[in-house]
Amino acid sequence: MGLTQTRTNAMEILGEFIIQAVGWILQLLGEILLQMIAELIVELIGHGFKKTFRRREPSRPWLAAIGYLFFGAAAGLLSIWLVPEHFIKADWLRLLNLALTPITAGLLMGWIGARRRHRAKEVIRLETFAYGFCFAFSMAVMRYVLGK
Repeated sequence: MGLTQTRTNAMEILGEFIIQAVGWILQLLGEILLQMIAELIVELIGHGFKKTFRRREPSRPWLAAIGYLFFGAAAGLLSIWLVPEHFIKADWLRLLNLALTPITAGLLMGWIGARRRHRAKEVIRLETFAYGFCFAFSMAVMRYVLGK
């Protein structure tokens, strides 16, 4: 085996690794995108309900957290019904998704809330890191446990 053949084999191995890594990244981005879309839909619904059921004093934060965990689980069930296959095929990457996606979603919702506050618009609890994380985490758990 000559030097040219060794280089060709090394390039093939590197090319396969790059293709696999890009595949993992795209799978993770698909899962993140699905959860972001679900959170944005719930955010729009939340703003509609907030205007309808306005209270003078805010509800208890722990009760709101339980509500967002419940809504996230419901969104996870709905997403499994609509898209039963995992976007992410590798088990280790699906476990990583349980941490990365909720953190990413929480950061996005916190950013949306900050932008709304900056523009002097009304903000709902989902538009904070903590509640956005709760929603996305329970959705990710449902997808992890029940997905195919």
